[in-house]
Amino acid sequence: MIIDTIDNIQRYAAMHALFPHVFEYIKTTDLLALPNGKHAILNDDIFVLIQRGIGQTKAESKLECHRKYIDIQLVLNGTDEMGWNPLADCQQAIDTFNTANDVHFFEDAPLNWLATPTNKFCIFFPEDAHSGMVSEHHLHKAVFKIAVNPTNQP
Repeated sequence: MIIDTIDNIQRYAAMHALFPHVFEYIKTTDLLALPNGKHAILNDDIFVLIQRGIGQTKAESKLECHRKYIDIQLVLNGTDEMGWNPLADCQQAIDTFNTANDVHFFEDAPLNWLATPTNKFCIFFPEDAHSGMVSEHHLHKAVFKIAVNPTNQP
């Protein structure tokens, strides 16, 4: 798990073959103008989910993990209280892993809550259980999904 400011995002370009493509998209796209929903960037290897709305409470929030995708969650407006726990420490699965949606939910409480304000981001890898959209106020964020094992190379 990584938390940082958008000004430092290029520092992470070497971590994954597709990260530079995501970072270029962030630099050249008016993310604030994108409507809610899924937007393809590179087939199924990279896409972004734009989310706007009133956040949920910490009590309502559930930790989740993914196997197929890495998340880069960029807050565009507001402050998202993102929860984090090492996946290896999660013991209270709500259900079985949903392969179609690449998600597994847990009842475990986050080890840490990360106050992530506007222009800050978190990167969550498959070994990170995380939760988001936690706020008493309106949030606007972009969740980039990057394939762990891409089928295409830019």
